[in-house]
Amino acid sequence: MSKELLALRNKIDEVDKSILSLINQRLALVAEVGEVKSEHGIPIYDPKREADMLAKRKQEAEDLSISPALIEDILRRLMRESYISENDKGFKKVYTGKGSIVIIGGNGQMGKLFARLFTLSGYTVKTLGSKTMHQAAEVVADAAAVIVTVPINKTCEIIEQLPPLPKDCILTDFTSIKVKPLQAMLAKHTGPVVGLHPMFGPDVPNLAKQVIVYCQGRYPEQYQWLIEQMRIWGANLCAIDAKEHDKCMSFIQALRHFTSFSYGVNLQREHADLEQLVTLSSPIYRLELMMVGRLFAQDPVLYADIIMASDANIELIKRYYQCFGQMVELIEQRDKTKFIENFNEVTKWFGNYAERFIKESQVLLKFANDNRE
Repeated sequence: MSKELLALRNKIDEVDKSILSLINQRLALVAEVGEVKSEHGIPIYDPKREADMLAKRKQEAEDLSISPALIEDILRRLMRESYISENDKGFKKVYTGKGSIVIIGGNGQMGKLFARLFTLSGYTVKTLGSKTMHQAAEVVADAAAVIVTVPINKTCEIIEQLPPLPKDCILTDFTSIKVKPLQAMLAKHTGPVVGLHPMFGPDVPNLAKQVIVYCQGRYPEQYQWLIEQMRIWGANLCAIDAKEHDKCMSFIQALRHFTSFSYGVNLQREHADLEQLVTLSSPIYRLELMMVGRLFAQDPVLYADIIMASDANIELIKRYYQCFGQMVELIEQRDKTKFIENFNEVTKWFGNYAERFIKESQVLLKFANDNRE
Protein backbone atom coordinates (compact mmCIF):
# COMPACT_ATOMS: atom_id res chain seq x y z
CA MET A 1 0.00 0.00 0.00
CA SER A 2 1.37 3.43 -0.95
CA LYS A 3 2.17 5.99 1.76
CA GLU A 4 -0.09 8.47 0.01
CA LEU A 5 -3.10 6.12 0.17
CA LEU A 6 -2.37 5.23 3.80
CA ALA A 7 -2.20 8.91 4.74
CA LEU A 8 -5.53 9.63 3.06
CA ARG A 9 -7.18 6.69 4.80
CA ASN A 10 -5.86 7.89 8.14
CA LYS A 11 -7.41 11.30 7.47
CA ILE A 12 -10.73 9.61 6.64
CA ASP A 13 -10.53 7.69 9.92
CA GLU A 14 -10.06 10.97 11.79
CA VAL A 15 -13.08 12.49 10.06
CA ASP A 16 -15.11 9.40 10.96
CA LYS A 17 -14.16 9.85 14.60
CA SER A 18 -15.30 13.46 14.41
CA ILE A 19 -18.62 12.30 12.94
CA LEU A 20 -19.03 9.84 15.81
CA SER A 21 -18.39 12.61 18.31
CA LEU A 22 -21.01 14.81 16.64
CA ILE A 23 -23.54 11.98 16.61
CA ASN A 24 -22.92 11.46 20.30
CA GLN A 25 -23.55 15.17 20.92
CA ARG A 26 -26.75 15.04 18.86
CA LEU A 27 -28.10 12.04 20.77
CA ALA A 28 -27.34 13.78 24.07
CA LEU A 29 -29.34 16.80 22.92
CA VAL A 30 -32.16 14.51 21.80
CA ALA A 31 -32.24 13.05 25.32
CA GLU A 32 -32.73 16.56 26.68
CA VAL A 33 -35.47 17.19 24.12
CA GLY A 34 -37.16 13.99 25.31
CA GLU A 35 -37.20 15.27 28.88
CA VAL A 36 -38.85 18.53 27.80
CA LYS A 37 -41.42 16.73 25.64
CA SER A 38 -42.25 14.38 28.49
CA GLU A 39 -42.72 17.27 30.91
CA HIS A 40 -45.02 19.23 28.61
CA GLY A 41 -46.87 16.33 26.97
CA ILE A 42 -45.50 16.98 23.49
CA PRO A 43 -45.67 14.02 21.04
CA ILE A 44 -42.28 12.49 20.28
CA TYR A 45 -43.05 12.74 16.55
CA ASP A 46 -43.59 16.21 15.09
CA PRO A 47 -44.16 15.82 11.31
CA LYS A 48 -43.88 19.56 10.57
CA ARG A 49 -40.63 19.96 12.49
CA GLU A 50 -39.19 16.89 10.76
CA ALA A 51 -40.23 18.03 7.28
CA ASP A 52 -38.90 21.58 7.82
CA MET A 53 -35.59 20.34 9.20
CA LEU A 54 -35.06 17.89 6.34
CA ALA A 55 -35.87 20.55 3.75
CA LYS A 56 -33.33 22.98 5.25
CA ARG A 57 -30.55 20.39 5.57
CA LYS A 58 -31.12 19.15 2.00
CA GLN A 59 -30.89 22.70 0.67
CA GLU A 60 -27.72 23.31 2.70
CA ALA A 61 -26.28 20.08 1.34
CA GLU A 62 -27.07 21.11 -2.22
CA ASP A 63 -25.35 24.48 -1.60
CA LEU A 64 -22.23 22.52 -0.64
CA SER A 65 -22.51 20.25 -3.71
CA ILE A 66 -23.38 17.31 -1.44
CA SER A 67 -26.14 14.92 -2.48
CA PRO A 68 -29.38 15.96 -0.70
CA ALA A 69 -30.47 12.31 -0.79
CA LEU A 70 -27.32 11.33 1.14
CA ILE A 71 -28.03 13.86 3.86
CA GLU A 72 -31.67 12.80 4.05
CA ASP A 73 -30.66 9.13 4.44
CA ILE A 74 -28.25 10.01 7.27
CA LEU A 75 -30.70 12.27 9.09
CA ARG A 76 -33.61 9.85 8.81
CA ARG A 77 -31.46 7.10 10.32
CA LEU A 78 -30.42 9.43 13.13
CA MET A 79 -34.04 10.40 13.75
CA ARG A 80 -35.09 6.77 14.04
CA GLU A 81 -32.45 6.33 16.72
CA SER A 82 -33.61 9.55 18.36
CA TYR A 83 -37.19 8.31 18.62
CA ILE A 84 -35.94 5.17 20.36
CA SER A 85 -33.97 7.31 22.82
CA GLU A 86 -36.96 9.58 23.52
CA ASN A 87 -39.18 6.53 23.95
CA ASP A 88 -37.26 5.50 27.09
CA LYS A 89 -37.73 8.80 28.92
CA GLY A 90 -41.35 8.40 29.87
CA PHE A 91 -44.39 10.35 28.71
CA LYS A 92 -46.86 12.80 30.16
CA LYS A 93 -49.96 11.17 31.59
CA VAL A 94 -53.01 12.63 29.85
CA TYR A 95 -55.72 11.14 32.03
CA THR A 96 -56.20 13.11 35.25
CA GLY A 97 -58.84 10.89 36.82
CA LYS A 98 -58.45 7.80 38.94
CA GLY A 99 -58.39 4.24 37.75
CA SER A 100 -56.11 1.64 36.23
CA ILE A 101 -55.54 0.38 32.70
CA VAL A 102 -56.67 -3.24 32.38
CA ILE A 103 -55.25 -5.19 29.45
CA ILE A 104 -56.98 -8.47 28.70
CA GLY A 105 -54.36 -10.52 26.90
CA GLY A 106 -51.66 -8.52 28.63
CA ASN A 107 -49.22 -11.42 28.54
CA GLY A 108 -49.22 -11.43 24.74
CA GLN A 109 -46.65 -9.45 22.79
CA MET A 110 -48.98 -6.59 21.86
CA GLY A 111 -50.34 -6.48 25.37
CA LYS A 112 -46.83 -6.23 26.81
CA LEU A 113 -45.91 -3.43 24.40
CA PHE A 114 -48.85 -1.26 25.48
CA ALA A 115 -48.47 -2.21 29.13
CA ARG A 116 -44.93 -0.80 28.93
CA LEU A 117 -46.11 2.42 27.27
CA PHE A 118 -48.88 3.00 29.80
CA THR A 119 -46.46 2.29 32.65
CA LEU A 120 -43.95 4.78 31.22
CA SER A 121 -46.78 7.30 31.19
CA GLY A 122 -47.48 6.84 34.90
CA TYR A 123 -50.56 4.62 34.76
CA THR A 124 -51.24 1.63 36.96
CA VAL A 125 -51.49 -1.34 34.60
CA LYS A 126 -53.26 -4.60 35.40
CA THR A 127 -53.39 -7.62 33.13
CA LEU A 128 -55.78 -10.51 32.69
CA GLY A 129 -55.11 -13.75 30.85
CA SER A 130 -56.84 -17.07 30.30
CA LYS A 131 -55.69 -18.30 33.73
CA THR A 132 -56.84 -15.19 35.62
CA MET A 133 -60.13 -14.28 33.92
CA HIS A 134 -61.99 -15.58 36.98
CA GLN A 135 -60.61 -12.51 38.79
CA ALA A 136 -61.97 -10.11 36.15
CA ALA A 137 -64.74 -8.58 38.30
CA GLU A 138 -62.24 -7.57 40.97
CA VAL A 139 -59.59 -6.35 38.51
CA VAL A 140 -61.88 -4.13 36.41
CA ALA A 141 -63.69 -2.62 39.40
CA ASP A 142 -61.53 0.55 39.31
CA ALA A 143 -60.66 0.51 35.59
CA ALA A 144 -60.34 3.74 33.63
CA ALA A 145 -59.92 1.69 30.45
CA VAL A 146 -60.23 -1.97 29.54
CA ILE A 147 -58.35 -3.09 26.44
CA VAL A 148 -59.11 -6.45 24.84
CA THR A 149 -56.14 -7.74 22.85
CA VAL A 150 -56.72 -11.43 22.22
CA PRO A 151 -56.91 -13.57 19.03
CA ILE A 152 -59.59 -12.48 16.56
CA ASN A 153 -61.63 -15.65 16.98
CA LYS A 154 -61.86 -15.10 20.74
CA THR A 155 -62.41 -11.33 20.86
CA CYS A 156 -66.21 -11.19 20.81
CA GLU A 157 -66.47 -14.15 23.18
CA ILE A 158 -64.17 -12.45 25.71
CA ILE A 159 -66.09 -9.16 25.41
CA GLU A 160 -69.39 -10.93 26.08
CA GLN A 161 -67.90 -12.59 29.19
CA LEU A 162 -66.74 -9.30 30.75
CA PRO A 163 -68.23 -8.36 34.12
CA PRO A 164 -69.97 -4.95 34.47
CA LEU A 165 -67.51 -2.08 34.02
CA PRO A 166 -67.45 1.32 35.75
CA LYS A 167 -69.79 3.66 33.86
CA ASP A 168 -66.98 6.03 32.74
CA CYS A 169 -64.55 3.22 31.87
CA ILE A 170 -63.44 3.06 28.23
CA LEU A 171 -63.94 -0.31 26.60
CA THR A 172 -61.80 -0.92 23.52
CA ASP A 173 -60.14 -3.67 21.52
CA PHE A 174 -57.04 -4.07 19.33
CA THR A 175 -58.60 -6.45 16.82
CA SER A 176 -57.82 -6.15 13.10
CA ILE A 177 -61.53 -6.27 12.27
CA LYS A 178 -63.84 -3.67 13.72
CA VAL A 179 -67.54 -4.12 12.94
CA LYS A 180 -68.23 -7.24 15.01
CA PRO A 181 -66.05 -6.31 18.03
CA LEU A 182 -67.61 -2.82 18.12
CA GLN A 183 -71.10 -4.30 18.05
CA ALA A 184 -70.16 -6.67 20.88
CA MET A 185 -68.65 -3.86 22.99
CA LEU A 186 -71.63 -1.54 22.48
CA ALA A 187 -73.97 -4.33 23.51
CA LYS A 188 -71.90 -5.15 26.60
CA HIS A 189 -71.02 -1.71 27.97
CA THR A 190 -73.16 1.41 28.27
CA GLY A 191 -70.18 3.71 28.77
CA PRO A 192 -67.56 5.02 26.30
CA VAL A 193 -66.56 2.57 23.56
CA VAL A 194 -63.98 2.88 20.78
CA GLY A 195 -62.50 0.33 18.38
CA LEU A 196 -58.73 0.48 17.93
CA HIS A 197 -56.44 -1.26 15.45
CA PRO A 198 -52.67 -0.81 15.80
CA MET A 199 -51.39 -1.19 12.23
CA PHE A 200 -48.06 -2.70 13.30
CA GLY A 201 -46.60 -5.69 15.03
CA PRO A 202 -45.40 -5.86 18.64
CA ASP A 203 -41.75 -5.82 17.53
CA VAL A 204 -41.70 -2.08 16.76
CA PRO A 205 -39.10 -0.16 18.84
CA ASN A 206 -41.53 2.73 19.43
CA LEU A 207 -44.77 4.19 18.14
CA ALA A 208 -43.25 7.13 16.23
CA LYS A 209 -45.03 7.36 12.84
CA GLN A 210 -46.94 4.13 13.50
CA VAL A 211 -50.60 4.17 12.47
CA ILE A 212 -53.38 3.40 14.93
CA VAL A 213 -56.86 3.32 13.43
CA TYR A 214 -59.81 4.21 15.63
CA CYS A 215 -63.51 3.66 14.93
CA GLN A 216 -66.12 5.60 16.83
CA GLY A 217 -68.33 3.66 19.17
CA ARG A 218 -69.91 5.82 21.89
CA TYR A 219 -69.10 9.03 23.78
CA PRO A 220 -65.99 10.17 21.88
CA GLU A 221 -65.49 13.07 24.28
CA GLN A 222 -64.92 10.54 27.06
CA TYR A 223 -62.37 8.41 25.21
CA GLN A 224 -60.50 11.36 23.71
CA TRP A 225 -57.83 11.22 26.41
CA LEU A 226 -56.87 7.73 25.27
CA ILE A 227 -56.49 8.92 21.68
CA GLU A 228 -54.38 11.87 22.82
CA GLN A 229 -52.19 9.60 24.96
CA MET A 230 -51.35 7.54 21.90
CA ARG A 231 -50.52 10.71 19.95
CA ILE A 232 -48.04 11.65 22.67
CA TRP A 233 -46.40 8.25 22.19
CA GLY A 234 -45.81 9.33 18.57
CA ALA A 235 -48.58 7.39 16.85
CA ASN A 236 -50.50 8.70 13.87
CA LEU A 237 -54.20 8.32 14.78
CA CYS A 238 -56.53 7.75 11.83
CA ALA A 239 -60.31 7.89 12.27
CA ILE A 240 -62.46 5.76 9.98
CA ASP A 241 -65.90 4.16 9.89
CA ALA A 242 -65.83 0.54 11.06
CA LYS A 243 -67.31 -0.83 7.82
CA GLU A 244 -64.83 1.14 5.72
CA HIS A 245 -62.01 -0.10 7.95
CA ASP A 246 -62.95 -3.73 7.43
CA LYS A 247 -63.24 -3.20 3.68
CA CYS A 248 -59.75 -1.68 3.56
CA MET A 249 -58.32 -4.46 5.73
CA SER A 250 -59.63 -7.03 3.26
CA PHE A 251 -57.15 -5.57 0.76
CA ILE A 252 -54.34 -4.51 3.11
CA GLN A 253 -54.25 -7.67 5.19
CA ALA A 254 -56.40 -10.57 4.02
CA LEU A 255 -55.68 -10.44 0.28
CA ARG A 256 -52.04 -9.42 0.75
CA HIS A 257 -51.34 -12.17 3.29
CA PHE A 258 -53.17 -14.76 1.21
CA THR A 259 -51.09 -13.81 -1.84
CA SER A 260 -47.86 -14.19 0.14
CA PHE A 261 -49.08 -17.46 1.64
CA SER A 262 -49.94 -18.89 -1.78
CA TYR A 263 -46.62 -17.75 -3.27
CA GLY A 264 -44.73 -19.41 -0.40
CA VAL A 265 -46.67 -22.65 -0.78
CA ASN A 266 -45.89 -22.64 -4.50
CA LEU A 267 -42.16 -22.04 -3.89
CA GLN A 268 -42.10 -24.99 -1.51
CA ARG A 269 -44.00 -27.28 -3.89
CA GLU A 270 -41.75 -26.30 -6.80
CA HIS A 271 -38.71 -27.12 -4.62
CA ALA A 272 -37.21 -23.69 -5.34
CA ASP A 273 -33.61 -23.22 -4.17
CA LEU A 274 -33.91 -20.26 -1.80
CA GLU A 275 -30.16 -19.78 -1.57
CA GLN A 276 -29.91 -19.41 -5.33
CA LEU A 277 -32.96 -17.11 -5.47
CA VAL A 278 -31.46 -14.82 -2.85
CA THR A 279 -28.07 -14.80 -4.54
CA LEU A 280 -29.42 -14.02 -7.99
CA SER A 281 -32.12 -11.54 -7.00
CA SER A 282 -31.81 -7.79 -7.39
CA PRO A 283 -32.89 -5.70 -4.35
CA ILE A 284 -36.53 -5.38 -5.46
CA TYR A 285 -36.96 -9.15 -5.82
CA ARG A 286 -35.12 -9.77 -2.56
CA LEU A 287 -37.54 -7.42 -0.81
CA GLU A 288 -40.49 -9.29 -2.26
CA LEU A 289 -38.98 -12.60 -1.20
CA MET A 290 -38.27 -11.17 2.25
CA MET A 291 -41.91 -10.15 2.68
CA VAL A 292 -43.03 -13.67 1.84
CA GLY A 293 -40.43 -15.22 4.16
CA ARG A 294 -41.42 -12.81 6.93
CA LEU A 295 -44.94 -14.21 6.87
CA PHE A 296 -43.73 -17.76 7.43
CA ALA A 297 -41.58 -16.70 10.40
CA GLN A 298 -44.71 -15.79 12.37
CA ASP A 299 -47.74 -17.41 13.97
CA PRO A 300 -49.82 -19.35 11.39
CA VAL A 301 -52.93 -19.16 13.59
CA LEU A 302 -52.81 -15.36 13.53
CA TYR A 303 -52.72 -15.24 9.73
CA ALA A 304 -55.37 -17.92 9.34
CA ASP A 305 -57.63 -15.83 11.58
CA ILE A 306 -56.93 -12.63 9.64
CA ILE A 307 -57.54 -14.20 6.22
CA MET A 308 -60.63 -16.14 7.30
CA ALA A 309 -62.05 -13.39 9.53
CA SER A 310 -65.06 -12.70 7.33
CA ASP A 311 -67.06 -13.91 4.35
CA ALA A 312 -66.13 -10.63 2.63
CA ASN A 313 -62.44 -11.60 2.78
CA ILE A 314 -63.12 -14.96 1.21
CA GLU A 315 -65.28 -13.45 -1.52
CA LEU A 316 -62.54 -10.90 -2.31
CA ILE A 317 -59.94 -13.67 -2.54
CA LYS A 318 -62.24 -15.67 -4.83
CA ARG A 319 -62.58 -12.64 -7.14
CA TYR A 320 -58.79 -12.32 -7.11
CA TYR A 321 -58.57 -16.00 -8.06
CA GLN A 322 -60.90 -15.39 -11.01
CA CYS A 323 -58.88 -12.36 -12.10
CA PHE A 324 -55.67 -14.37 -11.80
CA GLY A 325 -57.17 -17.06 -13.99
CA GLN A 326 -58.11 -14.49 -16.62
CA MET A 327 -54.54 -13.16 -16.66
CA VAL A 328 -53.19 -16.71 -16.98
CA GLU A 329 -55.48 -17.26 -19.95
CA LEU A 330 -54.23 -14.01 -21.47
CA ILE A 331 -50.57 -15.09 -21.35
CA GLU A 332 -51.45 -18.62 -22.49
CA GLN A 333 -52.82 -17.01 -25.64
CA ARG A 334 -49.67 -14.87 -25.82
CA ASP A 335 -51.92 -11.89 -26.33
CA LYS A 336 -49.31 -9.15 -25.97
CA THR A 337 -51.71 -6.45 -27.18
CA LYS A 338 -54.26 -7.34 -24.49
CA PHE A 339 -51.52 -7.54 -21.86
CA ILE A 340 -50.33 -4.02 -22.70
CA GLU A 341 -53.90 -2.76 -22.76
CA ASN A 342 -54.52 -4.10 -19.25
CA PHE A 343 -51.16 -2.75 -18.09
CA ASN A 344 -51.96 0.75 -19.35
CA GLU A 345 -55.43 0.71 -17.79
CA VAL A 346 -53.95 -0.07 -14.39
CA THR A 347 -51.21 2.54 -14.85
CA LYS A 348 -53.90 5.14 -15.54
CA TRP A 349 -55.85 3.97 -12.48
CA PHE A 350 -52.77 4.33 -10.23
CA GLY A 351 -52.26 7.86 -11.53
CA ASN A 352 -49.68 9.89 -9.58
CA TYR A 353 -49.31 7.09 -7.04
CA ALA A 354 -47.24 5.09 -9.53
CA GLU A 355 -44.45 7.70 -9.61
CA ARG A 356 -44.79 8.30 -5.89
CA PHE A 357 -44.34 4.59 -5.17
CA ILE A 358 -41.27 4.43 -7.41
CA LYS A 359 -39.61 7.20 -5.37
CA GLU A 360 -40.60 5.69 -2.03
CA SER A 361 -39.44 2.22 -3.04
CA GLN A 362 -36.04 3.53 -4.11
CA VAL A 363 -35.25 4.29 -0.47
CA LEU A 364 -36.11 0.72 0.51
CA LEU A 365 -34.08 -0.68 -2.37
CA LYS A 366 -30.99 1.29 -1.33
CA PHE A 367 -31.33 0.01 2.20
CA ALA A 368 -31.80 -3.59 1.01
CA ASN A 369 -28.75 -3.32 -1.23
CA ASP A 370 -26.60 -1.80 1.55
CA ASN A 371 -27.46 -4.69 3.85
CA ARG A 372 -26.85 -7.43 1.31
CA GLU A 373 -24.46 -10.03 2.69
